[in-house]
Amino acid sequence: MTAPRERDPGLSATRILLLEDNAADAELIVRELRKLGGEPEIRRAGRRAEFEQALAEYRPDLILSDHNLPDLTGRAALDLARAALPDVPFILVTGSLDEEAAVGYMKAGAADYVLKDRLLRLSAAVSAALEQARERAINRELERQLQQAQKMEAIGRLAGGIAHDFNNLLTAIIGYADLLAENLADRPGASADLDEIRRAAERAADLTRRLLAFSRKQILEPRVVDLNALVTDFERMLRRLIGEDVELRLALAPELGLVRADPGQLEQVIMNLAVNARDAMPSGGKLAIETANVELDAAYAARHVGVTPGRYVMLAVSDTGTGMDQATKARLFEPFFTTKPPGKGTGLGLSMVYGIVKQSGGNIWVYSEPGRGTTFKIYLPQVEAGEEPEAAAGPIRDTRGTETVLVVEDAEPVRTLARRVLEERGYRVLEAQTAAEAQVAAELHRGPLDLILTDVVLPDLSGRELAERLTARWPALKVLYMSGYTDDSIVQHGVLEAGVAYLQKPFTPESLAAKVRGVLDGTTGLRSKPEST
Repeated sequence: MTAPRERDPGLSATRILLLEDNAADAELIVRELRKLGGEPEIRRAGRRAEFEQALAEYRPDLILSDHNLPDLTGRAALDLARAALPDVPFILVTGSLDEEAAVGYMKAGAADYVLKDRLLRLSAAVSAALEQARERAINRELERQLQQAQKMEAIGRLAGGIAHDFNNLLTAIIGYADLLAENLADRPGASADLDEIRRAAERAADLTRRLLAFSRKQILEPRVVDLNALVTDFERMLRRLIGEDVELRLALAPELGLVRADPGQLEQVIMNLAVNARDAMPSGGKLAIETANVELDAAYAARHVGVTPGRYVMLAVSDTGTGMDQATKARLFEPFFTTKPPGKGTGLGLSMVYGIVKQSGGNIWVYSEPGRGTTFKIYLPQVEAGEEPEAAAGPIRDTRGTETVLVVEDAEPVRTLARRVLEERGYRVLEAQTAAEAQVAAELHRGPLDLILTDVVLPDLSGRELAERLTARWPALKVLYMSGYTDDSIVQHGVLEAGVAYLQKPFTPESLAAKVRGVLDGTTGLRSKPEST
């Protein structure tokens, strides 16, 4: 299936308001309009009251007006039309008009003027006026899309920075709570209090992960995915999620193309859209999930900011719920924006969807009107089947060691936690707050230097630049990056470069120790996910 191609439909479904008091002249004008093809809907007005009522109720696509009318002039009609419907083209159709008056009409905003004894020119004037109106509408929509994209980008940068700072704090909170829990295992009351602290921190960590998803700063594990298979496998969970009052219908296209994305993140996308649809249908309704192969051509891309022409797989999620007005749609994907009552949602579900789709190289568009339901359409680039990445090795059982580890972290609580966790497991630990301090510590150290554990974002150099300098001096040095925020120096569009080991904040003491041991031994996967909540 391909995306609809643009074609000239004539005047089909075009609403024309004709301000003309002479019935014979009106018939001639209508006959000329029908030569353009299609069946335009034409409403005629002969007096001012009828014209004003039509402007308010009829909402025309085009206005044709005579110059001299019983109780108003064409110029007055133009002024009324510009005030009520400034984007609707206005063409004067008159028996006679001097040059000065014609110039006055054009300066006041008329699209054109046609003399009644030259009605053969009417079709060309109408076609040109409608085409110019369409182009202006497209340009306004592109400008709106661009402003929205810029706003979302700015909010994303802010959200990512907040998530980075909070992940440092949460790493310390979760880490020290775990260390205390080990020491207070024989005191049930104290352990219960620590459990509450940890659960609260984990909920906060979940919020930061959602912010990272929105800001496209999370680490993905992309694979070649068959969306049909993913939706089918997820169907049972979806039916439980939406409840018995909502009817679920799947329309999965045969021979669907493949996409490259993180399957777990795609499931998150579908789940969040399904929950949003369910909440929009409090009395029940229908939820439809559709897949299709589509071709987004240059014409489509020209009308949608951020779209590259090519072959895509479409995933559409539609509901018969309450729908949304334009103001709600404009803020729909912003983090923490919600129309639900207090306590009924974080406002991060759809922002996660937006970020995941964008980070996967796709686009998402929403179509909705109040009372007419909502459709989300997601377009992901098609890919060919390829080799899947090797599975990560199994869990590390013995996390102790005697090697020397250089910990570089500007957040003191995290640096102190890492040093304590590693020293308690037998490692020798050097620590530094900046890249400059790390280079000095490495030079002054007497003995082997086995691993550098460095934050990605440092005050002076990036963690990547520091690692490159140290490995040039000590080629056998192994590197483990940690961060609560991805950085272009170690990732490309959220995907780790081959051979890069990464530990995502917030992490637990156990996951830190396991990751260090695995990197030193070369027996673990490159990425460690944050603790699940």
